[in-house]
Amino acid sequence: MLVSGFILGLLGSFHCVGMCGPIAFMLPVDRTNSYKKIAQVLLYHMGRLISYATIGLIFGMLGKSIYIFGMQQKLSIVIGVLMIVAISIPYKIFSKYNFSKPIFNVISKLKSSLGAQFKKKSLDTFFTIGFLNGFLPCGLVYMAIFGAIATGSIYQGSLYMILFGLGTIPLMTTAIYLGKFLNTSVKQRIQKAIPVLVVLIGILFILRGLGLGIPYISPAPNAGLVTNTMNCH
Repeated sequence: MLVSGFILGLLGSFHCVGMCGPIAFMLPVDRTNSYKKIAQVLLYHMGRLISYATIGLIFGMLGKSIYIFGMQQKLSIVIGVLMIVAISIPYKIFSKYNFSKPIFNVISKLKSSLGAQFKKKSLDTFFTIGFLNGFLPCGLVYMAIFGAIATGSIYQGSLYMILFGLGTIPLMTTAIYLGKFLNTSVKQRIQKAIPVLVVLIGILFILRGLGLGIPYISPAPNAGLVTNTMNCH
């Protein structure tokens, strides 16, 4: 299931370009020195990966606490259902009931800090921009967080978010180098495909929780325990 994090990031990065693209376009990279520019872009991505890893660590802890109570399979089903429901709700409803309002002041300060970093051009600035960028509210990141919780593990939750971040790197890097390279019609088609992707991942989590005995997709619960018991006989 960890692979779904990378796939979500890779295909969902088209959404990222739309949401975080302006930040990528505005990065104060050195246009005269190719090697320096590469270093700056790598630091930007490293900052994003570390912020995603931190988020995965936090929500992986939440998933592990649920796992301790023996509810991992139920959690996987609930997460799958939540992903499908969340992506099915029209954007207008989300806008009306803005879940970010309770932390609006924190987000506002985050954006202010991000804006201040664009005025600098030192190497550490690009890491900071990437790190702060990773914490900005994003629907796709929320979907990845669901996946991190469903892993039921601190380590795997963090790894899930890192893989998600790695999936976004190719297109985000292209955006930095080429700017607004996608036309409107292509963007619209991609935006329509993203909900389908999220629904498919949600279904995978549901199947995983059901434990239907399908290898890699829906392994039977306690399969290892049964095997060990048989070997003892």
